[in-house]
Amino acid sequence: MGSRERRAREKKNRKEQILDAARKLLLKDGLAMTSVNRIAKKAELSVGTIYFYFAGKEDVFAELQREGLEILYGEILSKTENTDSPEKKLTDCARIYLHFSEKHSDYFDVINYFLSQPRIVFSNGVKQSIDEQGAKILKHMEQIVVEGVRDNHFTESRPGNFAGFFWASIHGLVQVKKLRGTVIESENFTDFYMYGVNQLIQSIRRNQ
Repeated sequence: MGSRERRAREKKNRKEQILDAARKLLLKDGLAMTSVNRIAKKAELSVGTIYFYFAGKEDVFAELQREGLEILYGEILSKTENTDSPEKKLTDCARIYLHFSEKHSDYFDVINYFLSQPRIVFSNGVKQSIDEQGAKILKHMEQIVVEGVRDNHFTESRPGNFAGFFWASIHGLVQVKKLRGTVIESENFTDFYMYGVNQLIQSIRRNQ
């Protein structure tokens, strides 16, 4: 391995070290209590090193969100690009979201943290970057609905609204997982989750 490749790998590892420390602090103590100084201490790095990679703590947390959303978007594209049925594509999107919440629970928790904290304000540039990443996922779901309407599988006059409703609903269903064994009758959460997903799709399925 040449010196250039070694330096690139070291920079990548150092950045991941910072993000890992920030993720742990954010989920444990919240945004207000997580400072650059604390991130540096947790990562066992100097404060100057943190600022070498990031403009500030909001830039660190924005990177965590972007990374998580990019992973999710990539998995959705990979799973749905070779599927013909719009209904199966929506079902696969929902399955992937549940799988993402389990396989990438740290990223999911970070995304969920900021969704549940609407008063947190990012700079306009950072917020736009995060919004664009999330919008790509919603746009993909919207196009699936458009495809279903075009092929006479779905009946829906506002595909964009349904895409937002569908995502909000499956996100809410994932949150209900913590109620397993209390208010949820089914012992198998995946069965319960997919029941909800099927009900959502049924609402736009064209009766044959």
